[in-house]
Amino acid sequence: MTEPDPLLPPPPGASMVAPTALLEKRGVRRALFACIVLLALIPAANLFFPESSPLHMSSYMVALTGKFMCYAIAALALDLVWGYTGILSLGHGLFFALGGYAQGMYLMRAIGHDGVYQSDLPDFMVFLDWKAYPWYWSFTDHFLYVWLLILVVPAALAFVFGFFAFRSRIKGVYFSIITQALTFAAMLLFFRNNTGFGGNNGFTDFKRILGFTITAPWTKATLYWITLGVMVGAVLIARLIARSKLGRVLTAIRDSESRLMFVGYDPLWFKLFIWTFSAMLCSVAGALYVPQVGIINPGEMSPANSIEMVIWVATGGRGTLIGPLVGAFAVNWLKTIFTSQFPEFWLYLLGAIFVLVTLFLPQGILGVWAQWRRHRQQRAMIRSASEHAA
Repeated sequence: MTEPDPLLPPPPGASMVAPTALLEKRGVRRALFACIVLLALIPAANLFFPESSPLHMSSYMVALTGKFMCYAIAALALDLVWGYTGILSLGHGLFFALGGYAQGMYLMRAIGHDGVYQSDLPDFMVFLDWKAYPWYWSFTDHFLYVWLLILVVPAALAFVFGFFAFRSRIKGVYFSIITQALTFAAMLLFFRNNTGFGGNNGFTDFKRILGFTITAPWTKATLYWITLGVMVGAVLIARLIARSKLGRVLTAIRDSESRLMFVGYDPLWFKLFIWTFSAMLCSVAGALYVPQVGIINPGEMSPANSIEMVIWVATGGRGTLIGPLVGAFAVNWLKTIFTSQFPEFWLYLLGAIFVLVTLFLPQGILGVWAQWRRHRQQRAMIRSASEHAA
């Protein structure tokens, strides 16, 4: 009896610990460590090598890779609820944006009198004739308080929404549509000028973070390394969850929720935990994204952004932890290259990627690798058997 391939999601009804075994293979761990080292060296190549050196990495490349790592964290967060628990969310763009807006509030307060109007208030509030900060901007000039908001606000929203949705047994396409509607409603709310979040333009023109100039090379490098550390830490935490009893219950919910209830488990609190944790992780990704990209606006909440996250996970291979990271990097590198040449055709290509992956790569990029490896192993076994017979 052959051992199940650790890269491929198990068949329906099977227990799922197999994908996490990918991280247990020595060769895979060495490859991942090499990738982490290479990623960590990108800012160093920008700081310590002159532009004339072939080893120099541009500031643009540092910011772009940092942005992709934020996307990878968001994709990992979605994989925990979709790949492992079978809950397809089309609203994770909301949690990503909430983290970004909370971070943006601190960054706007840190501008001080360096704005166009040299006022205590952000420029957009002065332009709209606001006289004071609204109450929900209180204490947002404190970095630790803002990070409390980054964790608590999306978690509270996810918990309340998830409690009523999961208690009502809403699942499948109905849950996906509701999450998309929630995200779209939030986007329309944040587009309004009277909400105090910059309206259509959002937040931009940041100057400092924790007293450091936000555009300085060392500041950008530090933000990049922090993002890399969070991405690695998120993978390790996700691996811990997937390998635990909690992870086995989550995959049992995905494979057969009714059977799990029959043996005495209540899926509500398990689903609610992973849904809330995923929202928090996605919010952290958004908070790390904003200071590196330099802007946050309601467009981050658009349904298209949440759908893109699903495509990242599907392209890399859902339920594998590493696959969503691969998918986020691959799709966004392709987006960067394609939009620079044919920007008006990117959405068509994105739709084609989704259709092709669904039809021909249902297990993503890692699934193709697993099938190739399995084919190679079978050929080696046949060759070995024929040699023994001879």
